[in-house]
Amino acid sequence: MFPLSAFYFLYFTGLGVFFPYFTVYLRENAGLNGAEVGLVMAVTPLVGIVAQPFWGQVADRSGARATVLSLVTLAGAAACAALALADGFSAFVLGTALMASVATAVIPISLSLTFGALHGRGPHAFGRVRVWGSIGYLLAVALYPPMLHRLAPAAADGVEPALRSLFPLTAAFMVAAALLWPWLPRGGATALRAPRGEWRVLLRSTPLRRLILYSFGGYLFLQGPTGLFPLFIRARGGNLVTVGRMWVAMLLLEIPLILLAGAGLRRLGARGLLGLGVLAGGVRWLGCGLSDDMAVIYVLQLLHGVVVTGLLLGGPMYAEQVVPQSLRSTAQSLLSVIAVGLGGILSNTLTGWMIDAYGANLPFILGGIGGILLGCAVPLVLPKTTTENTENHG
Repeated sequence: MFPLSAFYFLYFTGLGVFFPYFTVYLRENAGLNGAEVGLVMAVTPLVGIVAQPFWGQVADRSGARATVLSLVTLAGAAACAALALADGFSAFVLGTALMASVATAVIPISLSLTFGALHGRGPHAFGRVRVWGSIGYLLAVALYPPMLHRLAPAAADGVEPALRSLFPLTAAFMVAAALLWPWLPRGGATALRAPRGEWRVLLRSTPLRRLILYSFGGYLFLQGPTGLFPLFIRARGGNLVTVGRMWVAMLLLEIPLILLAGAGLRRLGARGLLGLGVLAGGVRWLGCGLSDDMAVIYVLQLLHGVVVTGLLLGGPMYAEQVVPQSLRSTAQSLLSVIAVGLGGILSNTLTGWMIDAYGANLPFILGGIGGILLGCAVPLVLPKTTTENTENHG
């Protein structure tokens, strides 16, 4: 599964350049206020509401998941490079929308392709492939700030004049990932086609509906603080290097946890992983919102790995267990649309508004409390899957 591992490594390296620093660029280099930054960040999940189901259906109906994945990745790279030319709030809204129209489909389709390629290989196989994405992300957040200072030193007020480079650099890694198309898996379960209209089966699935509702709540409480976390650090006097170090702390635990995701899946089940991830996210953001000690905030970022393993992987793993294989791309897209999409829109918008109106602490405190309560409620919301019931009686 080297091609899939390489795809995750290259694509997430690009994301590691882009996402930790995009909000800083919008606020400090582009001059947007907190509410505008929140709205720009909300554009991606808003556009994804339409784009993700469309591309998911294209992938499922055609069975050409590897080809669709490469096409949307390549188109996302072109749109990202074009963002370097954006100037002003409206331009960033339009540019981000263009990028989101294709790039939001990359993760759901890559997950469906990976689940199909690894079908029957055991619970540990997914972690061994997906972990390369976290390794790439870690390298990017650790190495990008020093590279910036080689291009141009920071200004006296801390603004990074070379930060615009994040757009072409991210695009370059996306292009490299897309060029792996000839080697991505195509046969077997990855090529299953869904008959016309079969997607309606998903609407009648009670476990999937509950998963989408639960994940929506998780992203509502946790996504805004995650996306605007750099502004939280800047409000406490940190600079871009501090932001990078925080992301390194986030990823230190993520890498071994993803490798051990199979063991967690066996012990806790997919819904247990999901609930633990949401609970950890709540503890993380509540602790940050209540603390002014940067050392405490550093330590709390170790919980990021639990959040990723639980919320970002546990949810898709649960969906994989409760939907037909031929609809896995559409199911992953629906989960992403409503949970990451609608939840992310509301969370990013509210977080940006609260930062401007009430300061940086409030959205982290409220998101933390909500995450803790929701994490504890997972047994009440999500039913056990057939896989869990079999394991419990095996």
